[in-house]
Amino acid sequence: MINEAANPGEKSFYQVSTNKHTGILSWLLTVDHKRIGIMYLIAILSFFLVGVVIGLFMRWELMFPGKTIMEAQTYNTLFTLHGVIMIFLFIIPGLPAIFGNFFLPIQLGAKDVAFPRLNLLSFYIYVIGAILVLVSLFLPGGPIDTGWTFYIPYSIRTSTNVSMAIFAAFILGFSSILTGINFVTTVHRLRAPGMTWFRMPLFVWSTYATAWIQIIATPVIGITILLVIIERAFGVGIFDPALGGDPILFQHLFWIYSHPAVYIMILPAMGVVSEIIPTFSRRTIFGYKQIAYSSLAIAFVGYLVWAHHMFTSGMSDTSRWIFSLLTFIVALPSGVKIFNWVATMYKGSIDPQVPFLWVMSFIFLFSIGGLTGLVVGALATDVHLHDTYFVVAHFHYVMFGGTGTIFFAALHYWFPKMFGKMYNKRFAVISVVLFFIGFNMLYFPKFILGYMGMPRRYYDYLPEFASLQLVSTIGSWILAGAIFFVVGYLIHALYKGKKATANPWGGVTLEWHIASPPPMENFHEIPTITHEPYDFSQLKEMKYGE
Repeated sequence: MINEAANPGEKSFYQVSTNKHTGILSWLLTVDHKRIGIMYLIAILSFFLVGVVIGLFMRWELMFPGKTIMEAQTYNTLFTLHGVIMIFLFIIPGLPAIFGNFFLPIQLGAKDVAFPRLNLLSFYIYVIGAILVLVSLFLPGGPIDTGWTFYIPYSIRTSTNVSMAIFAAFILGFSSILTGINFVTTVHRLRAPGMTWFRMPLFVWSTYATAWIQIIATPVIGITILLVIIERAFGVGIFDPALGGDPILFQHLFWIYSHPAVYIMILPAMGVVSEIIPTFSRRTIFGYKQIAYSSLAIAFVGYLVWAHHMFTSGMSDTSRWIFSLLTFIVALPSGVKIFNWVATMYKGSIDPQVPFLWVMSFIFLFSIGGLTGLVVGALATDVHLHDTYFVVAHFHYVMFGGTGTIFFAALHYWFPKMFGKMYNKRFAVISVVLFFIGFNMLYFPKFILGYMGMPRRYYDYLPEFASLQLVSTIGSWILAGAIFFVVGYLIHALYKGKKATANPWGGVTLEWHIASPPPMENFHEIPTITHEPYDFSQLKEMKYGE
């Protein structure tokens, strides 16, 4: 795969400055993409666990009909915070900011991202946005209670502190944009000699496609948020119908960003899957170019389907069938990926290690999420299912069953490389099984509840929904237990885990050619790429397992 034949004494465009600081400052002021990735991991995982705890309180309230542990206003606040934290602080930044930062330069054969200081700035912008979310909880008016979609006219008329919370989302958007600019430039400018476009790992392809969405789509939500803040502050009639504004315009602007944001969430996850399946099947990926092109196709078509969130808003019949058709079309490149993943495993020498088990869970859960997306993408069924628990279940199967599951797959796949330690594999297998059982117990009953007519975001419900709500709550306990179990044994592995070899899984992309954890500048010399990606004939040369 590589031939380290560069001049060892030559200073090059890839060279980065060594860290001049010690102690905690060596982390807080670092420009090393790996350390920035780990800082993102700590911050994002912390907010994720807070979101999980909030979700547990919500499920506890919904365990039985009537009031259980909180008032309706508290419930509204909690589900808004749960959505804002999980969407803006975990799922959107999660895979690109952590694993994209850590591994994209290594997989390209570079010593860092194109703009190391900008990379550090994007992390601090993320932290500032997160702090503003926390600050908004304690300002006059109380925590935001609009739901994570901030729908007009309620988000203009509520007396809660909306402006600070959505301004935090505005700030977080800058972090996303800067990360996207960094990744696009890195892919274009810092590929190692011989690393042609079709020798790039598929994780790089998916992160590259994601970066373009981050750059192009994120400014739309930024402008929309600013307009809401201006309308709340000055009473300008942009969205508020009482002032001559158009609330449907807000929905269009919101979903023009927020549906492409779904692909910011899922495309990097698909890239991780395309790394893990060849490694544990010992086979070259089936249809490499088709998977690469399908990432770009998802990114492109994803811009054109936003209004399928608005079929019941009163738009014209022509608009509705066009957006319904486009929704079905965007499912095609996702289907291409799943077909190629399964074809890669066919007649492969499958080694069902822990990351592979997480990926198998992903394929099952994401397929359910994708197929039920077609149900709500069809006009006739969406009228019945819109704003019911069916949509909640679909969304969580795609976002959490998709991106969330692969977050854990990536963490288990690259943990030995990132930290140089191995975790307890028996514990890890138990966590996968518990996660899968808990996830389906929590979210699958919601499909049935939605079909029965249970509306989403409701604090209370009728007695006929009680049994399935109880099953769902019990599932949440199992799922949360699995998540905290994962965090526990990974933290234990950091301190007590066995030392990891350079290539514990038998991978063939560039990160498996260097030490675990990687050295400061990744490579002693910039590698020259001589093989196609996923060429497993190299394993003998690489001394797999040593």
